[in-house]
Amino acid sequence: MTVTLGTHGLTVDGTDVPLLAGAVHYWRLEPADWRSALVSLRSLGARLVDVYVPWSVHERAPGVLDLGEQTPAHDVVRFLRMAEEVGLLAIVRPGPHINAELTYFGIPERVVWDERCQARTPRGNPVMLPSPPRVFPVPSYASEAFRGEVARFFELLGRALAPLVWPRGPIVLVQIDNEGAMYFRDGAYDQDYHPDALALYRGFLRAKYGSLGALTHAYGARLVNEGLDSQAWAEEAGRLKPTGVEAAPQPAFQDPNLLAWSDVAPPQAFEASSTEELARYLDWAEFHEQLLADTFARFREALVAAGLGGVPTVHNFPPAQETTPLNAARIVEVVDMIGLDYYGKASEAARRDIARRTSELACHAEHRGFPAFACEMGVGFPPFFPPLDERDSLFTVMCALAYGLRGYNLYMAVDRDRWLGAPIDPRGRRRSLADDYEKLARALERSEFFRLRRRAPVRLVMPRSERRLARVMHAFGPVSGAVFAVMGKGVREGCLEDELGLGYPVAIEADGFLASFEEALDGRGVPYAFVGGELRGAALDGASWIVCATSGGLHQELVAELRQARSRGARVTVGPHLPRFDGAWKAHDWSASLEEFEVVLRHDPATVDTLVAQHVDSLGLPRFACDPSFVHATVHESLDGVGRVLFLVNSSAEDTVARCSVGLDAGWMDAMTGAEVRSREGTVEARVRRRSVSMLVRA
Repeated sequence: MTVTLGTHGLTVDGTDVPLLAGAVHYWRLEPADWRSALVSLRSLGARLVDVYVPWSVHERAPGVLDLGEQTPAHDVVRFLRMAEEVGLLAIVRPGPHINAELTYFGIPERVVWDERCQARTPRGNPVMLPSPPRVFPVPSYASEAFRGEVARFFELLGRALAPLVWPRGPIVLVQIDNEGAMYFRDGAYDQDYHPDALALYRGFLRAKYGSLGALTHAYGARLVNEGLDSQAWAEEAGRLKPTGVEAAPQPAFQDPNLLAWSDVAPPQAFEASSTEELARYLDWAEFHEQLLADTFARFREALVAAGLGGVPTVHNFPPAQETTPLNAARIVEVVDMIGLDYYGKASEAARRDIARRTSELACHAEHRGFPAFACEMGVGFPPFFPPLDERDSLFTVMCALAYGLRGYNLYMAVDRDRWLGAPIDPRGRRRSLADDYEKLARALERSEFFRLRRRAPVRLVMPRSERRLARVMHAFGPVSGAVFAVMGKGVREGCLEDELGLGYPVAIEADGFLASFEEALDGRGVPYAFVGGELRGAALDGASWIVCATSGGLHQELVAELRQARSRGARVTVGPHLPRFDGAWKAHDWSASLEEFEVVLRHDPATVDTLVAQHVDSLGLPRFACDPSFVHATVHESLDGVGRVLFLVNSSAEDTVARCSVGLDAGWMDAMTGAEVRSREGTVEARVRRRSVSMLVRA
């Protein structure tokens, strides 16, 4: 590669390029306005233009694309060459799913309505998504027919775009698909029961268990194919002509020892009555995660075959990604980097969510050697969403930077149809908001912010097994956990309260356990990072204190990693329940493995606050406490440990003068206002407006 990734951003032929980008939808603008829009984008400090290439817009007929021959606004090659002339590199996003507030999310109508391509419900019906202005059936990630259609689109598109891949052109980063959360129908039992998905599911189980005997032993010999044995479904499966080798599910209720793999089928609803029955449901959730990773691998292969390889790849996770089948550890095995999408109003709930999501991304990014990047940093909003003030967007981007983000793509940088509030209008003219984004980008470059790091000696670990548990025990069907999370709710409001014989609601308390530690650490100004999913390993390096949530089950691999961290001197706390099961919720004796761990069974605010106070003192943890307490501070250091940038986050509804203990005396400058600030006796005093973030750069 002549283009490589690092934690600072991209390196293009030996030159470091911070990931500062802005989205421009060329097909929604007049070609006469393209250049002025790109010039204005460059003036904001952007180094890259983010370009969706929508399949449905370009396809004239199956196998035929319009790339400017009929409609000048569809000439993506001309647009990208113009961006190159202006001095911009390019991120290209060919989907196939792009959303972009397009009808059918940018997928051709003929593909959407092709029954072979449609995801299926447990009853064999198409999975429908209500999305303005239509309700439409979503594609199946497992469908070989859909995958084949995508590969043919990439092949056609590659004939035009391959000559624009660096070093022959400006394309330096390619996104694979978009927000791959099962098209927002990501409930555990919403989908996908397409025949091709069932074949892949059985293959997944074969690879995991090796034999039917091992599978029935793991599942407690419970028949595994109830509910999918109707004659109607068998007829539907035959009509869709599954491409896998597996037959449609056969009638159940036979001796488990005589089951054939073709009899194995996934659950349709959560019906477990004991922990012994959880493995079947957790496997279904894990299969969804693997299905997405495998599909993205297929998409990447198709892009490489089309000539769009040789540069790094990325995939973006939507808000509330922790409730979806997107598993960062598996996605980064097939895609070079992951990023997040950010949208929302300025509030304390938003600050907490941004802190959690961004610090988790930063841990993943540092471990894997890519930048913590916002693939979509919302600036403005579609007209059918609740309106956002322009200050909401600025709060969001600066708050994310405060908690570890190292680059962003302004979505949208240039206004267009079905969007309001971008800093550049559709004619390419700057609006007043553009000044703030220009100041921010210049400050990030001057301070070399991309090379700084936010040190977080406390890590809060949410195992992937807990996220799977919450997903399979979600109580509201197609209103998935992601909807609850976006509304500021969590597993307590969205999950079943089933105790499964344990005497406590299994899926609910782990999230509240970590939330109590977050609140106590925030109250004392102690920097922490969230570590989620399966990608831990080096993400625990450098931790002084690790707090791991468990509802009672732990994977052996995670326990081994926690023990390694303990051997390096970290304190390890687990709770709110004593681990008695392994990751599949089979009884396991952890007494010998956990003897050096601290087990906390109570997580009421007073107990946790006392514990945090004790550990802050005994471990010598840094504190950046603020007065008033509703202001939160983060410090970003150079590699030699010197604080270079200080963020003060005020998510409240009142202006204030904040005093923050940073432990050093220095001169600071407000990156946005230019005001000079001096710290005395280790304390900075600065005015911070309501629902805003001040970025202070060391002079």
